[in-house]
Amino acid sequence: MTNYHFIGIKGTGMSALAQILHDSGEKVQGSDVDKEFFTQTALEKKQIPIYSFSKDNINEDLIVIAGNAFSDNHEEIQEAFQLGVSFYRYHEFLAEWLKQYTSISVTGAHGKTSTTGLLAHVLKQTYPISYLIGDGTGLGHVDSSYFVFEACEYRRHFLAYEPDYAIMTNIDFDHPDYFTSVDDVFDAFQEMAEKVKKGIIACGDDEYLQQIQAKVPVLYYGFSESNDFQAKNVKDIPEGTSFDVFLRNNYYDTFVIPMYGNHNILNALAVIAICHYEGMQASDIKKMDTFPGVKRRFTEKKIHNQILIDDYAHHPKEIEATLDSIRKKYPNRPITAVFQPHTFTRTKMFLQEFADSLQAADHVYLCDIFGSAREGTGQLSIEDLQVLIDNGQLLDIEDIEVLKEYQDAVIVFMGAGDIQKFQEAYETKL
Repeated sequence: MTNYHFIGIKGTGMSALAQILHDSGEKVQGSDVDKEFFTQTALEKKQIPIYSFSKDNINEDLIVIAGNAFSDNHEEIQEAFQLGVSFYRYHEFLAEWLKQYTSISVTGAHGKTSTTGLLAHVLKQTYPISYLIGDGTGLGHVDSSYFVFEACEYRRHFLAYEPDYAIMTNIDFDHPDYFTSVDDVFDAFQEMAEKVKKGIIACGDDEYLQQIQAKVPVLYYGFSESNDFQAKNVKDIPEGTSFDVFLRNNYYDTFVIPMYGNHNILNALAVIAICHYEGMQASDIKKMDTFPGVKRRFTEKKIHNQILIDDYAHHPKEIEATLDSIRKKYPNRPITAVFQPHTFTRTKMFLQEFADSLQAADHVYLCDIFGSAREGTGQLSIEDLQVLIDNGQLLDIEDIEVLKEYQDAVIVFMGAGDIQKFQEAYETKL
């Protein structure tokens, strides 16, 4: 049995990978900051030890895997180098691990986690599989037929992988602390496409993905007639969304997903396309109608007469999609958005776009900008966003009770930082 130590084990990808190795019979431990993160619940349930950062955690018997948020100057990484133990970055180790399986990577600027979760849900109804989802969920199975994993484009980390299949949901400009433009992002995806071994499933409604060149077959999905898999006759129903799928203009079948919004239909089309390509029956693919969702993506609860939603949206287009889904599901309720921007560079780059997307809510509250392990401070403040939003208000966690006045409202807490603490504080007050 190999002993693995994860530096930054509470990260979403790291947490999921740690669980996969644990489920596969390996001995796993990790370290992180003492702050509470939603990812650690699953780790604690599997009794995976979590320590505070210290160079004393590192010894010569370990294989060390480090999260990409931590520099080589980190005390544990320095100790690993000093002792000469086997050392991997997260994406380097994952690239080696997935070679054991038929691998399906899911990548894109938006929708990666939801699509990975939906694909894993559908496949595991029929096959033993392993999966790594960006909400911190991971499962290993010794007899896996497939390995489904989320592949992040940040710093071109996904170029470490050579998957059998790749789902590409969209290309958009994000991570402005690394990428210089949307063309720079496209170049990274093009390079990724050249590493895929069997086939690519891409959204044909995305103008950039239409330009992807590959040595393997590329199947397109979307709403337009030119796609191989096309969604038509979309209907909002009490259970979610119903739509017909046409395969090269011939009716294939009707599907239901328990979500709302065009972005969720596109995610479902990607799953339908890859499953059909791999020979699954439509009756098995239809099991997507029981998908429970993934963590921090439109996670709902009702308290008294308010609906509270926790969502990871941290890019203007994701905010638009989330608010659109709420309008479709709760057309008669007002929406109060509580938004925490994530990273100073992203907030600065998309300042006006954030303001425009948030205007779709009836009321907007803004929390202080959340930095990151990569970026602690910046040259702007939350007030710079507030002035661009009509009636936008600042929210301090000590004054969270102000949200009580929005009776019968949907209150959505959005962000990729620690926005959950605002929702938790509000629930405590309720």
